[in-house]
Amino acid sequence: MNRSVLVTGASRGIGAATARAFAAAGDRVAVHYSASADAAVQLLKELPGSGHVMVQADLADPAAIESMVDDAAHALGAIDVLVNNAGLYVPHRIRETTYAEWQQAWTDTLAVNLIGPANVTWCAVRHMSRGGRIINVSSRGAFRGEPNQPAYGASKAAIVSFTQSLARALGPEGIAVTAIAPGWTETDMAAVNLAGEGYNRRSQESPLERVADPSEVAAAIIYLASPEAEFATGTVLDFNGASHLRM
Repeated sequence: MNRSVLVTGASRGIGAATARAFAAAGDRVAVHYSASADAAVQLLKELPGSGHVMVQADLADPAAIESMVDDAAHALGAIDVLVNNAGLYVPHRIRETTYAEWQQAWTDTLAVNLIGPANVTWCAVRHMSRGGRIINVSSRGAFRGEPNQPAYGASKAAIVSFTQSLARALGPEGIAVTAIAPGWTETDMAAVNLAGEGYNRRSQESPLERVADPSEVAAAIIYLASPEAEFATGTVLDFNGASHLRM
């Protein structure tokens, strides 16, 4: 389609799969990374097509975000699609952390999972016109709770509210905003939980008896970014293999 697409946290997992899917569709992709430079370089080499770029920023740093988004927009000519995918997953059970550890987990998680995407979006919208798409990656944990990492669950629930607020704010400009809420997916972030017997236990949560592949989540994101999905604005797409159902 030859759109300009910025994917945050694109060096691995769902982000990398999403970057590949957009590139395969003929779009030009800005591959954002925070610390995994080698993985981002390798992904950039593998992307089909041309015009792709790599951009870096710590999403906890507002100034770095502004520079990163401006660099991506300058290189691509605009930002037609933004995928807020980058996320932090830090275990911090309330009975097993010190007060200082608890505060740090909340500060770090909200900075990357909520405030970061909000800042990226503010900056990206300045380079986005009618027909633009914003897809925010939430989580099944936004709805079922995350007892081992409550800040993660809270941040992903807040992303849903953020999505709905922006869908109403940007709708008059022809910009659609949606969210996707994956369950267990085979990524580096989930690797510890899916190792060994952990995979069997988590796969049994779904009647499909498996977890998702990142390419499946990417395919759903591609649809949400499509012209045909405009009227889905404000939607949160559950993508968890019926492992958690809600009204």
